[in-house]
Amino acid sequence: MKTTKTVNFEKLAAQLDSVKADVKSKLGEQDAKYIRRVIVCQRVFEWSGRILLMLGFIQPVLWLVGVLSLATAKILDNMEIGHNVMHGQYDWMNDKYINSKSYEWDIACDGASWNRVHNYEHHTYTNIIGKDRDFGYGLLRLSNDFRWRVKNLWQFVTYLLLSVLFQWGVSYHEMAAERVFFGKKKDDRDYKVPHSELKKRFFSKGTRQLVKDYLLFPLIAGPLFLWVLAGNLAANLLRNLWTSTIIFCGHFTGEVETFNQQDCENESQGQWYYRQALGSSNIKGGNLFHVMTGHLSYQIEHHLFPDLPAKRYREIAPKVQAIFREHGIHYNTGGFFRQYFSVVKRIVRYSFP
Repeated sequence: MKTTKTVNFEKLAAQLDSVKADVKSKLGEQDAKYIRRVIVCQRVFEWSGRILLMLGFIQPVLWLVGVLSLATAKILDNMEIGHNVMHGQYDWMNDKYINSKSYEWDIACDGASWNRVHNYEHHTYTNIIGKDRDFGYGLLRLSNDFRWRVKNLWQFVTYLLLSVLFQWGVSYHEMAAERVFFGKKKDDRDYKVPHSELKKRFFSKGTRQLVKDYLLFPLIAGPLFLWVLAGNLAANLLRNLWTSTIIFCGHFTGEVETFNQQDCENESQGQWYYRQALGSSNIKGGNLFHVMTGHLSYQIEHHLFPDLPAKRYREIAPKVQAIFREHGIHYNTGGFFRQYFSVVKRIVRYSFP
């Protein structure tokens, strides 16, 4: 445990609740304008990118700029817009589009599936082994809580493949955990959604994404079919690599801790905050970097307050850090490369017994 003295959980809860209440009291037009502005920027990047992809036959540099523009649009849609809107961070606006109940993002994963596995399970049971299916995604051994298997020897390759295909890994995550296609079904599992419905949503959303990116837009381009097809493939690849890297840096650095179910029974609010603190890590960077991460570079603040508008995390981070310092709680933060190499080191370390 990265704690230097006994934590007063009641006081910790009161202090962090006060930070949250203070932010909520300030929410208003400034926050609404911000997310609407980001949505406009995302659409400009998307359509600029799609047009530039078709101009690649004139000048290949235009195609490259188009790829980067489209990738930026996809990253903004997934990180700063989709992820945050679907957490309910902007439900207070009562906007029929910017709403957690109706928003669907530009990714293979069905929004309802993500809400069940990530938004509920992960944020409720963060890093509790046996409860949080996001820890290692069922593919990677990242702590001694899991028995070593021969397949773990090549788990760094598994990690690279997961990063390349990240949107599909996220999409398949719930089905893999429910043993829909492979593996023995667990008798004690509470199946909230019929497997037939999971399969229907998985194939429906995945097919729509494949048709949109690799058939519809390339066909619209006519003789430039291959230019657009390759551009969409490259943009999706860049988006997958970026989002997976940021998410891994927020969840699986070397200092992130795990918990067992017994230790977390009858948890108080303060103890829940404490677990979020030790189960998360931040990444230092500038304003543009934070926007492109969906402010998940402030993963600690996000885990403490998942339903607060993410742009506010920069504002409250110094307050959170001061509270942690008072209680002797480690505030896990560092530069991008430091945190990323810490992730790599953890993956490699637990590849072996």
